[in-house]
Amino acid sequence: MSTFKLTLADSDQDYVACFDVMHELRPHLRDAASFAAQVRRQSEQGYRLLAARQGHDVMGVAGYRIQENLIYGRFLYVDDLVATAGARSQGLGGVLIEALRETARQQDCAHFVLDTGLGNALAQRFYFRQGLLSKGLHFVQAL
Repeated sequence: MSTFKLTLADSDQDYVACFDVMHELRPHLRDAASFAAQVRRQSEQGYRLLAARQGHDVMGVAGYRIQENLIYGRFLYVDDLVATAGARSQGLGGVLIEALRETARQQDCAHFVLDTGLGNALAQRFYFRQGLLSKGLHFVQAL
């Protein structure tokens, strides 16, 4: 298995470097500049972007935030998790999940939470293999 270097993206240059990988998960994102601007806005609300690199190339990203509510108490919520196809075959998804779990533990979180689409069977199988269990349905209404 190849070695990945995990670092928090914290500058526009970092965000732009993460765009192509994030675009695989979020194809509606227009371009790197607007993505960087949105990540800056979200970071004001506690969003963090973890980048996994091999050399100079970003091979995976995980966007997350620490939150608290009455259902879970303090928890780490994963907004985004994606690795390039080649990096998935090297176990990067599991590396990112474990790094996020460790961050959750360090931040005194009681739970680790993420959502995935009902039709995304491959992701669901991956999450089950990572020890995550489905706990409910996520309902949405466009306004």
